[in-house]
Amino acid sequence: MSNLAIAAEPVPLATDQHGVVRVGGTRVTLDSVVYAFEEGSTAEEIIYRYPTLSLTDVYVVIAYYLRHREEVRAYLDEQERQAGEARRRDEARYDRQEIRERLLARKRSFLAAQTGN
Repeated sequence: MSNLAIAAEPVPLATDQHGVVRVGGTRVTLDSVVYAFEEGSTAEEIIYRYPTLSLTDVYVVIAYYLRHREEVRAYLDEQERQAGEARRRDEARYDRQEIRERLLARKRSFLAAQTGN
């Protein structure tokens, strides 16, 4: 009979200084892995998309997600809420029409310089 040592595998997740959960010591976020998995990607497809991840880490993170869906979903919902707030603040701070007009003016100026007009 073998003496298979069974121990819990640590989950390769860490929260950075901004409160974002990252996977396996990389810059890849938990959000990215979970959304890819929810879209039907396999662990192998996920590491193809994010080559800094290890296959083992992706499988462990997926297992963690499947065992802790409610907590992970709550985290993802909070991340989406914060992203929405940041987007609204940015849109309120910058007049998109003004930016568009400036970019179009630059483009016209560049094209005029290219054609000599």
